Amino acid sequence: MSMLILGPVLKRLIRHGTLTVIEADGRSRVFGTKEEGWPDLTLRLMDKKVPGFLARNPSLGLGEAFMDDRVRIEGGDIMDFISFVRANNPWERAGDIDNPGPLRKLWLNIVGRVDRVNARAASRRNVAHHYDLDDRLYDLFLDPLRQYSCAYWADGVTTLEEAQHAKVEHIAAKLALRPGHRVLDIGCGWGGLAIQLHKLTGASVHGITLSKEQLAYAKGWAAREGVDGQVTFSLTDYRDVADSYDRIVSVGMFEHVGVPNFGAYFQKCHDILAEDGVMLMHTIGRVGPPSVTDDFTRKYIFPGGYIPAMSETVAAIEPNRLMVTDVEVLRRHYAPTLRAWYERCVANKDKIEALFDARFYRMWLFYLSGAATAFEHADMVNFQFQLVRHRDSLPLTRDYIGTEEASLRARRLAAADVANDADGTKVFQFDANSRTSAGAG
Repeated sequence: MSMLILGPVLKRLIRHGTLTVIEADGRSRVFGTKEEGWPDLTLRLMDKKVPGFLARNPSLGLGEAFMDDRVRIEGGDIMDFISFVRANNPWERAGDIDNPGPLRKLWLNIVGRVDRVNARAASRRNVAHHYDLDDRLYDLFLDPLRQYSCAYWADGVTTLEEAQHAKVEHIAAKLALRPGHRVLDIGCGWGGLAIQLHKLTGASVHGITLSKEQLAYAKGWAAREGVDGQVTFSLTDYRDVADSYDRIVSVGMFEHVGVPNFGAYFQKCHDILAEDGVMLMHTIGRVGPPSVTDDFTRKYIFPGGYIPAMSETVAAIEPNRLMVTDVEVLRRHYAPTLRAWYERCVANKDKIEALFDARFYRMWLFYLSGAATAFEHADMVNFQFQLVRHRDSLPLTRDYIGTEEASLRARRLAAADVANDADGTKVFQFDANSRTSAGAG
């Protein structure tokens, strides 16, 4: 009886390659068709209630069942399995793993609207839920710049470390940063972006966060680097910023603003940005119309988080007299970033389970797997919006971005004056005499 519920779901989801489902009583059934280039995996169900649990809400049900060791993957791991399912149901062919009916869609819309309000108190709680986890967890899979956001896999880049350096340099180039510029980093994380932007360009940077753990880490890092006079941090809600800045950068924070606050966010950015200033906002985005956060992510990973569509982002920008001067869509860059994090977590399984437990470890793998494959097969991308208040704040063409980016990278790699950070990674030390001009700012 149980497979009568789950069977139609799997028949819809699996067409290429095969999935053998083994029930708790030993009965098995095969879905899909053997096909060259597609895997043959096995899903073992550990108790008789799992089929109905999976059928009611496939993505959340699978996540919770995997966390609780009620399902096991054979012939591959959880990344292989979710990739297999998503590849069978790509966005380009209108694929949808959960395929909710009208009543379910209505309920998701209501829950999503409530969850995305993100009032001040909720914002702090939501940030703490994810970012105030034990710092040692992030030490196990992030790069030395501690970038917990999409890297930039430029041509020839093959390592996570280099891809994260490339991301920072890409952002610095778009901002056309100069010595003496005052930069606001909204949602500064552990401070790696702020510190590196200062070291690359000589600009002073102030980072704001709602995470007490991240704030303490960032302040300590800046002090160890000897840049705490030029790179500062505070526990501040963006709505409370009063100073004016030449540049604003925000990476991976807009997803936590909340749809009802989009307009207020861009109004604040307009008000605190200098008239000839430049803003760069890097955010996960969806290529389709506005939607809702999936149940697993909302429940276990990012409560209050929301992935914006380009249409609703631009709609919030337009009334606030900010001009969009450049939009870049990073289509696949987050997938190799997340896969690199996943591989490092797998390599540190024992350490993660010692910090938390086996259930947390499986939850974390499921989160990284779902996210990576969403950028490979579903509707997730990254947007980089470049915004100005005055149309002449930047050169007329984009050529300066590539020129400046190459200059920053070359000087970082070739400069004689480098210092090794605590992890042995070379970190560029800014030298005003070596600064080249990109013709802007």
